[in-house]
Amino acid sequence: MSLPAEPSFPVNHTEAEWHKILTPEQYEVLRGHGTERPGSCALNHEKRAGRFSCAGCGQDLFIAGTKFESRTGWPSFNDPVAGAVGTSVDRSHGMIRIEAHCSRCGGHLGHVFEDGPAPTGLRYCINGVAMNFTPEG
Repeated sequence: MSLPAEPSFPVNHTEAEWHKILTPEQYEVLRGHGTERPGSCALNHEKRAGRFSCAGCGQDLFIAGTKFESRTGWPSFNDPVAGAVGTSVDRSHGMIRIEAHCSRCGGHLGHVFEDGPAPTGLRYCINGVAMNFTPEG
């Protein structure tokens, strides 16, 4: 299932364009609402200062200082860049979860849980393949 092009997102592409822009793995997660295997992405182990951006449109999503080790197998953050991550209710797989998506292109990033560290108490559990990392400096 892919996210339809919606005028509410500033960045829109046809499905053919998304296939050209994204790798097959990125397309499966960002447009098809897939999930990468836990522990399969190098960004899970990224510890340098810098920023994590959407692999679909380049919008900054998280600053490295908000990343923490959740031991889940996916990069986890407790606070996104202001306005960069939207949420919606996800009723797939027989459960109710909060989906996190890029506010600029609508790409599926992962899910948000209420078991994160202070000060937010949130854990943005994000597919590493949905992001790019740019080190500081």
